Amino acid sequence: MFGIIAIFSPLVSGIALSPILGVLLVAGGIGHSIHVFSAREWKGFIWQALLAVIYIVSGVTLIVNPVIGLLTLTLLLAAFFFVEGAVGIVMALRLRPSSGWGWLLASGVIGVIAGALVWTGWPITALWVVGLVFGIKLLSTGAAMIMLAIGSRKAARDTTSSGSTPRGA
Repeated sequence: MFGIIAIFSPLVSGIALSPILGVLLVAGGIGHSIHVFSAREWKGFIWQALLAVIYIVSGVTLIVNPVIGLLTLTLLLAAFFFVEGAVGIVMALRLRPSSGWGWLLASGVIGVIAGALVWTGWPITALWVVGLVFGIKLLSTGAAMIMLAIGSRKAARDTTSSGSTPRGA
């Protein structure tokens, strides 16, 4: 149900995701800070401290201004689609003689196109793409859970019914 709501109101769901991600980043920054103070002698101390600051500043920015966060998330999503698509294309070409390599190639091409569309439409795509993708993911996860439950119920029924008949009969 939440997936459908997110799909039909992608701007609202996208803006709602920004502060949630912000809280998670602040929590991660606090975790990095604790690590920094507990491991001062460690070689990576400076880098860990820098990461803590980046996490906290990014998190606070997402919490304080969710719209800027949504703009940033949209750019990250465009980059993810593009890179994931490019990797898929390279993998497909390396697996070329194998069966099904064309599906991987098609998926990669779709990823690159999706990344390009989100990127070229930015900042307008920020109004809908993060919320829409989130909604689709919620919907697909919900559908998968329902199908898993139905399959489990059927398997349990089959096990119960086959367990009541004596073997070899």
